[in-house]
Amino acid sequence: MGEEASFSNKNVAASTTIGSSVIPIINRLQDIFSPVDGELSKISLPQVAVVGSQSSGKSSVLEALVGRDFLPRGCDICTRRPLALMLVNRPRNPGDDGREWAEFRHLPGKRFFDFTKVRQEIMAETNKEAGSNRGVSEKQIGLKISSPNVLNMTLVDLPGITKVPVGDQPTDIEARIRKMIMAYIRQENCIILAVSPANSDLATSDALQMAREADPTGSRTIGVITKLDIMDRGTNACNFLLGKVVPLRLGYVGVVNRSQEDINKNRSMQDALAYEKNFFRDHPVYNGLSDRCGIPQLAKKLNQILEQHIRMVLPGLKSELHSRLNAVAKELQKYGDVMESKAEKETMLLNILTKYCEAFSAMVDGRSQEISTKELSGGARIRYIFQSIFVKTLEVPFEVLVRRQIARLLDPCLQCLRFVYDELIKMSHACAVTELQRFPVLRRHLDDVMGKFIRDSVRPAERMIDSLIEIEPPSILGPLEMTEQEAVEILVTKLLLQSYYDVVRKNVQDLVPKSIMHFLVNHAKRNLHNTFIQKLYRENHVEELLQEHDEVAANRRQVKEVSLVLQQAVQTLDEVESEYLPET
Repeated sequence: MGEEASFSNKNVAASTTIGSSVIPIINRLQDIFSPVDGELSKISLPQVAVVGSQSSGKSSVLEALVGRDFLPRGCDICTRRPLALMLVNRPRNPGDDGREWAEFRHLPGKRFFDFTKVRQEIMAETNKEAGSNRGVSEKQIGLKISSPNVLNMTLVDLPGITKVPVGDQPTDIEARIRKMIMAYIRQENCIILAVSPANSDLATSDALQMAREADPTGSRTIGVITKLDIMDRGTNACNFLLGKVVPLRLGYVGVVNRSQEDINKNRSMQDALAYEKNFFRDHPVYNGLSDRCGIPQLAKKLNQILEQHIRMVLPGLKSELHSRLNAVAKELQKYGDVMESKAEKETMLLNILTKYCEAFSAMVDGRSQEISTKELSGGARIRYIFQSIFVKTLEVPFEVLVRRQIARLLDPCLQCLRFVYDELIKMSHACAVTELQRFPVLRRHLDDVMGKFIRDSVRPAERMIDSLIEIEPPSILGPLEMTEQEAVEILVTKLLLQSYYDVVRKNVQDLVPKSIMHFLVNHAKRNLHNTFIQKLYRENHVEELLQEHDEVAANRRQVKEVSLVLQQAVQTLDEVESEYLPET
């Protein structure tokens, strides 16, 4: 098999004895989510994010875990797009030649057996999004590697932390890369693999500092110390590996990288791993820390930590997926189904008109779920207009009354009618019919018909109110010069007129609301549906009225795609739940 084996199959088998692996489930979910990745970005899947400064050796670590040369190399920034790397352990079966292969998410079904071409494809995809002159992009590249010689794990190789812009990189390249890294490692489901070179000041490592910012307790960070073989003579990283300098709950692993000279001379992975093994075995300090040293130990540690982490978060992840699926189902309902036939469209139009009328009547009767709890609206507002506003406007003093003020009762009566009209118009705009959001032409026509219908209903109510006031005013009070007898008669007349006005006011107070309710409010409830049918439900109007916004059709397609993805994800978890999840 050449240089592909990163460590023996015996090691692989020994490291996967914790039961059926759950890591492939996450790999499947990532594949399922990839077509709508942006829409489901808030769903955090368990993964390992690889963080390190430029030239920290993290690319060498990843290649050693895979056992293959496949990542871009160079003296400048190499990783310029996040690389989601899914390592899939493929047990040997009869008929399986054991060949390792890679498959990119953007090239489904195309298997790469030549890992030199994998590197070329990574570089081509990187240049496509980030340009060819060292730019960076947040858009992820997905790569699956299937091999009998790897342990199951999911890693995301993130761009190296850099200080100085090169090429056409923006001046704020460091801040951009740090922001990109933090977007991954702040997620609670993310295990942080903080890679730091031993030939620099480990206490001020960029990777460890960023990990501490995202994971203050150090509960989900694994430290990797690279280049242990090129530390200054007489120094070692023992205290770091033991967690005495920067404590991490998941601990540290030390590794030895292939040097650039090794890579240039095509030194095989097997030779590099043999060198690493001999280095730790023969070192007077590290030979006592065998459980914390070497690529095989790192692979085993990553595999087991990720397995345990996934088992812990799967129930919550399933619950989150169900919750998102329900939310998406409600959103999809808002956009409705695509209507192909004329009959479907006619049925839809009739259904919308009926729902609108029912919603309007419910608001008038105070039964609507849309009624505001912060202010009076609908039927409650109309009752308030009658019982409070209108009644107070009728309380005029007698001295004003004698100047023909019964006739002036008309103004507050018409004002009351206007208030009710305004409320009905407001209610017509507030009627919540979900389907109307899809059809702006129908909404516009419906509002026009509704406005004219209510305006037309105002006119008979006005005529009735005019008549009610007209039949009540008495004759004008007259004489300027009067005898004592006449003065007494006038006093009696004033008392009689006061009583009469009280009767008039009570009649007006009673009859005007009844007239408004009869000619305007109840008339609307009784006849609105028939008016809509006459004005809108016409054969030559249906196509025009049911024209959708362009964005409605686009949103429906997008939401439907997200819904199908979530259904597939939930089904995937349902299928594996009994096999992988612990019994409660």
